[in-house]
Amino acid sequence: MDRTEDVPVGAQDIRLGQLLKLVGAADSGGAVKQLLCEGQVRVNGRVEKRRGAHLSPGDVITSGDQRWRMG
Repeated sequence: MDRTEDVPVGAQDIRLGQLLKLVGAADSGGAVKQLLCEGQVRVNGRVEKRRGAHLSPGDVITSGDQRWRMG
């Protein structure tokens, strides 16, 4: 992983499942659920399995070789 993509969400409240669909890591809620159940998503270095986990500015989300930073 050599590149982190900044995701500008402003003052919006965004949840992990919404972000994964927004950035194209998953194309449906079912795909999000599968990624999370398999432990393929990390938030700030920790495995996250809650689709509704709230994200804050500065959080770093990784899945596979992709990485995003909340802005």
